[in-house]
Amino acid sequence: MPKPADTSTKKLISLAPDNWVRWVTNIPNIQAGEILSGEFQWISRETDVLIRARSPEYEDFLVLNELQLRYTNKMPRRVRSYAALAEEKYELPVYPVLINILPTGDVEIPTTFTSNVYGLRSIQDYRVINLWEVDVNIPFQQPLPSLLPFVPILQGGNDESIIREALQILRRDEDLNQLETVLAFFATFVLESAVVQEIMRWDMGVLRESPWYQEILREGEARGEARGEARGEARGEVQGLITGIEMNLDAKFGSKGLELMPQIRNINDVEKLKGILRIVITATTIDDLQQITNFVVENRE
Repeated sequence: MPKPADTSTKKLISLAPDNWVRWVTNIPNIQAGEILSGEFQWISRETDVLIRARSPEYEDFLVLNELQLRYTNKMPRRVRSYAALAEEKYELPVYPVLINILPTGDVEIPTTFTSNVYGLRSIQDYRVINLWEVDVNIPFQQPLPSLLPFVPILQGGNDESIIREALQILRRDEDLNQLETVLAFFATFVLESAVVQEIMRWDMGVLRESPWYQEILREGEARGEARGEARGEARGEVQGLITGIEMNLDAKFGSKGLELMPQIRNINDVEKLKGILRIVITATTIDDLQQITNFVVENRE
């Protein structure tokens, strides 16, 4: 079983910072410098990483990396705010990049934040990278080890042989081998759980320790808290969990998975909904979907 690992965004980027900044900016002659503190008085998240970079054209500037499990409509404003804070603190221009890991339905993801108050405009451009649109060959060819844990969800990455190749690379390097938990987690989105377990040769229960698994669970809780302010705490948490279940069913099974939603919406027990969400997170096959169906029927109120 893998040892506890630092799988934060900072850790991932620090594996090959030069190749990372060249990839996210698409600037071939850029060089990465130190990874700076991204902690500000008002904003502090582990998914935000600032890198001091240098190029012949612009000399020193900052590359702001915002890695998100899924895009939300709050991100354009957040990128604008965070870029401004970074520029103020370090007195350097900022190149912001928003990296989205998992798709969110058919939502159009903007590349600009704009606001207009009585003719006074605020504009912040930023680059958007959607990992599901990134060619799976990139982490192997550049090389870009920071992307290896995400191989299963890259374009063309839903192939057992490719996932096995990524795993072997991770296991050969002492700095990379602890990232196999992240690889295993994202592999469950494209392969049967039994296949992932056979590839990894350890108990799939370890996935519950993955920060990305915890992040998906927190999605439902966060949505519940937001809605709870307006609708009452208990009702808000229920609605947040239902939304989280719906998002994951749609991402993994499409319309077939969404057929379960009318039954799920009739469940008002928070713990039962959390149980359903946990099952959905690790489900990958139609057989898994049937297990979810049985669970829903057994726990319907």
